[in-house]
Amino acid sequence: MAIVEKESLGGICLNWGCIPTKALLKSAQVYEYAKHAADYGINIENPSTNFDGVIKRSRGVADKMSKGVQFLMKKNKIDVIMGNGKLIAAGKLDKAITDGAKVLSVAGNFEQALDIVREIVEKYPVQLVNSINPFRLEGQKTGAFEIVDALGEAPDYLAIPVGNAGNITAYWKGFNEYRDAGRNNSLPRMIGFQSAGAAPLVLGHPVENPETIATAIRIGNPARGDQALTAAKNSDGLIDAVTDKEILDAYRLVASVEGTFCEPASAASIAGVIKKKGEGMMPEGATVVCVLTGHGLKDPDTAISTGPQVTKVAADFDQVVKILNL
Repeated sequence: MAIVEKESLGGICLNWGCIPTKALLKSAQVYEYAKHAADYGINIENPSTNFDGVIKRSRGVADKMSKGVQFLMKKNKIDVIMGNGKLIAAGKLDKAITDGAKVLSVAGNFEQALDIVREIVEKYPVQLVNSINPFRLEGQKTGAFEIVDALGEAPDYLAIPVGNAGNITAYWKGFNEYRDAGRNNSLPRMIGFQSAGAAPLVLGHPVENPETIATAIRIGNPARGDQALTAAKNSDGLIDAVTDKEILDAYRLVASVEGTFCEPASAASIAGVIKKKGEGMMPEGATVVCVLTGHGLKDPDTAISTGPQVTKVAADFDQVVKILNL
């Protein structure tokens, strides 16, 4: 259980860290006191430990505190949602929270939450605006138009991250429609990339518990998976997977070389191109476009947690110059 503060990242952990850890440390402290009881004028012979008992006490302390907190929250009419879950990247919640939206953390994976939302849309006057919404694809496909307008023709390869598979579906639709309108003569090979820890289209089956640092593509059963596979097949392209390490390497590369700050999931397209180029897939001189689907500020926590540490320095000119090796 965790109490998460609304206005800032943080809160109180009541799981295997924090309170239980303090309870364990307290047991260790009591044992240490018992071993040296004579120093305090108290006689205790052969003190020993029972690890199972120590753990039981630790969990009991946490359970009591958890129940107490729940009681106080309910008493003060604060919503209590039980279950386990993962928070999405903080930057993606900022706007919704600022706008006063009611944000729910569903105790389940992406697909379970999506199933609930789809049922709500069927039964209530609510509009779903993710990749399932056909109007969203109509907007996304214009990215293909812009690429052709900029290059004068479709590229040889279009690399793109694949999560719920709306983007690759939309871009393939856009390139085809622009060709039908006479704006481009060729079509690109669509190459989509999933994270290795969330790669249902590569594995050929849903992934129940997808795991990846690229939160935007942490999806175990893409809503438009069949359309993504069709786009890859019909364009003589592919859907492949890249590791979190490859994603982070590409994430840092595009920032340091191009000055472009994208979220980790976006870097999957660049990581994929680097991988496939290394495998000899792309000939010299080929035109390759990598689509970066999200700004880095959508996931600032990753930038901070995976980047170099901040060096603290006194407010002294000479020290600053020395550290910067100027």
